Amino acid sequence: MSAIINALAVRLEEPADELEARLSAEGRELPIDSIFIAEILTDIEAKYQINVAADAEAARSARSVLTFAETVHRIITESS
Repeated sequence: MSAIINALAVRLEEPADELEARLSAEGRELPIDSIFIAEILTDIEAKYQINVAADAEAARSARSVLTFAETVHRIITESS
């Protein structure tokens, strides 16, 4: 989850700890813009040398910070 929080924080120009606190307060199911998700995904793919397939699972995971982070974490773990 920290990789997603850090990537979001960089894009939002907000300290990661403050963003994490805000997400905790507002709920990790907080919806995020699909364009923003694509930008974050590009950052994560480059940093971790992974590829997130553009499939139905990836589309569903883009509905919230939590599901997106879970999907990316699973892919990073499987790639290791």
